Amino acid sequence: MTYFNNKVVWITGASSGIGEALAVAFARQGAKLILSARRVDELNRVKESLGLADGNVLVLPMDVTDFGAMPANTQAVVGTFGRIDIMVHNAGVSQRARVEDAELGVYQQLMDVNFFSIVALTKAILPVMKQQKNGHFVMIASVAGKIGTIKRSGYNAAKHALIGFADSLRAEVYDDNMRVTVVCPGYIKTDISLNALQGDGTPQNKIDQDFAKGLAPELLARKVLSAIENEKNEIVVAGFTETVAVWLRRLWPNLLFEMVRRTPPK
Repeated sequence: MTYFNNKVVWITGASSGIGEALAVAFARQGAKLILSARRVDELNRVKESLGLADGNVLVLPMDVTDFGAMPANTQAVVGTFGRIDIMVHNAGVSQRARVEDAELGVYQQLMDVNFFSIVALTKAILPVMKQQKNGHFVMIASVAGKIGTIKRSGYNAAKHALIGFADSLRAEVYDDNMRVTVVCPGYIKTDISLNALQGDGTPQNKIDQDFAKGLAPELLARKVLSAIENEKNEIVVAGFTETVAVWLRRLWPNLLFEMVRRTPPK
């Protein structure tokens, strides 16, 4: 028996990258899974790879920016499994454009996916967890939620907002036996840079070298499960450079600001 045995875990952005790695890690620990993303074919591929019985995994396609559908999606999960133990907010989209070149609509899209969708789904799930008298929200934020860098202003802003939201939520729900864990990954080897939005909203269609050389998503998944089990408030999972930058932001912010300013945009 493991901590996650028979726990009901809902993961957004579960069709690839971090979300897929998390699904595999939870499945190996005996969890029951809800897999959500827009790409049904990829969700089904992930489902088949898990080797779980059909009764222990639900493919629930959804567009996280369809805020009005959140209550119905939540009821679909509760109708299938009767409860939601862990909600992993993982869906996200990045950015590659300077402020002067990015259309306002791109900022709206970045905030909708990376912030408002999480607020909407959290609000839909809160009554379920409150009635259960327990639950755990996991917010996949980013080191970008602590450090602003060039050509990522909208993404940075959304992740900063997410961390602030999570900190308030954690304090509000503690007495209802709910916990909130914020995860701040650095460069993880995924396709997030491939789909990063340019100034006009189109994907850049290339993988940045930092991400191509990033940490394995499987490593991040193991760290996330450990953080959940140990009720950690926040973890940073990153390489040396990103980890040092987080500490510089806390201890010598002016030095970090100067380093960011002088770093060539990627």
